[in-house]
Amino acid sequence: MKHVLTLFGFLFMISATAQKEPIEVDNGFKVEIKTSGICEMCQYTLEKDLAFEKGVKEASFNLDDKVMSVVYNPKKTDAHTIRKRITLVGYHADTLARDSIAYDNLPMCCKDGAHGTPVPQVPLKGKDN
Repeated sequence: MKHVLTLFGFLFMISATAQKEPIEVDNGFKVEIKTSGICEMCQYTLEKDLAFEKGVKEASFNLDDKVMSVVYNPKKTDAHTIRKRITLVGYHADTLARDSIAYDNLPMCCKDGAHGTPVPQVPLKGKDN
């Protein structure tokens, strides 16, 4: 019985930290990606950059919950490619770590601790995982 409870606890932890999977919508698939963006400049940068990603139909960043919502054509791109693109702009994307060179090139207002925001404490994988 103890092993069963341990197994259920472990499975619950995995499901609670798992990345959201894309869902099918009218004009493609939609994925929600937690980012390290913190201000309107971050919003502008992310939305503008993703507009140029092949297959992305629409991208919007919610400043309140720090989530990037992206609708895309699954024949042209996928959620992992979109997450990787976000890291190459200089932001964390779910558990993928941002590119450090891109981060260094972001405006000061978009860096950790700007606007009184806490430094993100997210378990991150390397940018190529």
